[in-house]
Amino acid sequence: MSTPHEVRSRGSSTLPLATLFLGTFVLGSAELLPVGVINVIAADLRVSIAATGALVTAYAIGVAAGGPLLTALTIRMNRRTVLAAALLLCALGNLAPVLIADHTLFVVARGVTGALGGLFVAVAFIVGTSIVPPERVGRAISAVFGGFAVSGALGVPLGTLIGQELGWRGAFVAVVALTVVALIATLALIPSVAGAGGGARDQARHAFAPRVLALLALQALGFASLYAALTYIVPFLQHVTGVSGALISAFLLAYGAASAAGSIAGGRFAAGDAARTLTVGTVAVAISLLTLYLAGAIAFLVVLALLAWGLFAMGMVPSLQYRVVSLAGPGGALASSLPASAANVGIAAGSAAGGAAIAGFTPSAPVLTGLVIAVIAIPVAWATGFLQPPVTTGDGLSPDSMPSPS
Repeated sequence: MSTPHEVRSRGSSTLPLATLFLGTFVLGSAELLPVGVINVIAADLRVSIAATGALVTAYAIGVAAGGPLLTALTIRMNRRTVLAAALLLCALGNLAPVLIADHTLFVVARGVTGALGGLFVAVAFIVGTSIVPPERVGRAISAVFGGFAVSGALGVPLGTLIGQELGWRGAFVAVVALTVVALIATLALIPSVAGAGGGARDQARHAFAPRVLALLALQALGFASLYAALTYIVPFLQHVTGVSGALISAFLLAYGAASAAGSIAGGRFAAGDAARTLTVGTVAVAISLLTLYLAGAIAFLVVLALLAWGLFAMGMVPSLQYRVVSLAGPGGALASSLPASAANVGIAAGSAAGGAAIAGFTPSAPVLTGLVIAVIAIPVAWATGFLQPPVTTGDGLSPDSMPSPS
């Protein structure tokens, strides 16, 4: 088994990080794929749109609940083995509903693949930070999360296009094929990284410390703010900005490109000063949403607001991951799975809040709701900046070998 220092001495980390990027790109595309073909799935399986929406909910629940559980159960296993097993089982989970046309099985499979996706992400962060020198840890985190960001900007639209041309089964077969490619690349290019030295109980004691929970609360607030507005941004663009058709896609593409760029560039700031990055980013998100709300009828300003919103909202994610793992100290291996859970809790809460707002008020109400949540997050971000990692000697996977996050 390799220690992190041994792994870091093996030369270029470019191909392993590219492999982790590919894995998260595939999983991110699979997570949101039903959104683009929801009508097709509902018609084919003869269920309602609302029932089909359970496919998205089941995946989110799997990530939030199953991801940390599987991470704890595999805490001592070799990390490359865990990554490969997660991808193999994800491929089977996405193939099952293609072969067996049953809605209940589909929902169950989505929950299982969500849990496996959460496991993959947690372990990918650990592997990514183990194969680079300390000064490049932030960029490694960006590479892992960047796959998700690019999947939202590119993978989901392509999956939707495939689904429209070849049917939803064709889209899922494409995901399975890409998952197999990622599996082969993982076995060939990811170095062996030892599991955590401590057991799940020792990990949990540090991973669920109050200082870590504070950062997770900030992450949940951040994603609640984002999805309160983003879930209902199309009605806003239609009725407030006055755009329609292909122009809406152009506006969404601008946001998607900015969010992808932010998630990748954010790693540089995470390694430099993660705590300050979170405070500045939260303020910038609030300003972006305020601009969107006040200048929603001016298309040019809306584009600028969407660009800034995507850039700063996603640019904070590497710093959030970095801070959570750093503050967990020796519990970093388990803590690496928790930001995804907090994000999914925030997504669910934000979408619900935005839905309640648009149902009772106007198309601009979800943006205002997101703004209010962002303003609440500002003092939380500022306060968490004073939190410090525990003074302790970690096992091989503790972020004690990382540069100070603040």
